Amino acid sequence: MSGAERPGRGAAAQGGVDPEALLARHARALARRRPWESTWKECYDLALPGRATEATPTLYDGTAADAAEQLAASLLAELTPPWTRWFGFIPGRGAPRGDRRDLAQEAHAAMLEDAAETLHGELVRSNLAVEIHQCFLDLVVAGTACLAVEEASPGEPSALRFSAVPLSEVALEEGPEHRLDTVFRNSSLTLAEILARFGGVALPRSLAEAPGDEPRRHRVVEAVIPSERGYDYAAILAADGEAPVLLAEGSFAASPFIAFRWMKAPGETYGRSPVMKALPDIRTANKVVELVLKNASIAVTGIWQADDDGVLNPANIRLVPGAIIPKAVGSSGLTPLAAPGRFDVSQLVLEDLRARIRHALLTDRLGPVQGARMTATEVLERSAEMVRLLGATFGRLQSELLQPLLARCLAVLRRRGIVPAFALDGETASLVMRSPLAQVQARADAQGVLMWLEVVRALGPAAAGTADAAAASRWLARLLGVPADLVVSAAEAAALAPAQGPTD
Repeated sequence: MSGAERPGRGAAAQGGVDPEALLARHARALARRRPWESTWKECYDLALPGRATEATPTLYDGTAADAAEQLAASLLAELTPPWTRWFGFIPGRGAPRGDRRDLAQEAHAAMLEDAAETLHGELVRSNLAVEIHQCFLDLVVAGTACLAVEEASPGEPSALRFSAVPLSEVALEEGPEHRLDTVFRNSSLTLAEILARFGGVALPRSLAEAPGDEPRRHRVVEAVIPSERGYDYAAILAADGEAPVLLAEGSFAASPFIAFRWMKAPGETYGRSPVMKALPDIRTANKVVELVLKNASIAVTGIWQADDDGVLNPANIRLVPGAIIPKAVGSSGLTPLAAPGRFDVSQLVLEDLRARIRHALLTDRLGPVQGARMTATEVLERSAEMVRLLGATFGRLQSELLQPLLARCLAVLRRRGIVPAFALDGETASLVMRSPLAQVQARADAQGVLMWLEVVRALGPAAAGTADAAAASRWLARLLGVPADLVVSAAEAAALAPAQGPTD
């Protein structure tokens, strides 16, 4: 891991890790991943071209690439916007609600709010926005992505450092609860990078490089496996022709590798992506545009025929303006060959294909507003449609990405003493999502309460006495993410209320 957060290493880190057994387990995970690789390559070739090292086919239609980029940007803006705090911590089930909360519980709520602000500040100063956008690109194209969360070295602006792990380096195993608990990362590092990352570990002498030689790269396998202590970590150097070397081992409270999926079918480990769903239309649209361009080339240059009259030499003919082409007397010379037909049918299907691609990648639902203005009703309907479309995906991403991400970040900050120790177990503290997508549902819940208050008020004074306006105001503030400094708590309201003397 990073220089600031290193498990045991070298001879002192041998413990009970068996490098041979761990590499064999990694090989089995790679074998289970292999059937997906051809599909991933085709998805990347057509929707995110240029990242594969192998030769890629020529891309003629950019509809899928544009739609995939827009969907990834929409996920960043709707789930983890860098310009606003998209999460919050509130007291859990163990804390009384309403007027029963005492000063100690108010202090606990204030501590959780301060911890959330501190964590948000660390995320803003880190590279999360850059790296998680790359993960969203992998998620949209391949259906599975992986984010590494490490502790930064002392002196850096943030205590957190993130890196998007390419899917080609990752092999996953699903745990008993159908979560991607076990993560293997297969990377290629030079000796200098190995020593910088894992410290002064004893390496075989055969790997030493002479001065001036081109640095060789060696295979390093990192494994994160769940255990009773949390997550066990091991890094193994698997150099060619050498016995495996255990570079580091240790344990973490929260996994430093966060793997998440767009959606999955029963019995599958890796996720399915929107690009996979639209792959037939993407292939067809790319082929139709290729045929249109070929037909256009024929229409521009034409196909020509000539008599073999002994004078005309087709090899010396140049079809340029002002050219003089010699021919024998009485021969027809160079004449155009009529095309068998026109390729107008392509326009009948191309627009339909592009529309289906944009629909599959949600561009027509989550894309920018086409009209200059939108009414309030149109905004609400668009938000409700967005929740309906991304409800299942948002639930999976909250379980597999957002909650593990915040748990890992809190573990790093607790280790440094930046935030106090508390658990997001629902009893001591609970996690609430305040992203734009989550706020759509919060506004719907608030609308129901406001409607109830209006009905109670219309029923008259007898019914109005059943509504606690102050408690409703505080509940709406918590639901809509209003800062705690702007809300008068129940204890503060009781302290500020004037004492009532005896009445006559």
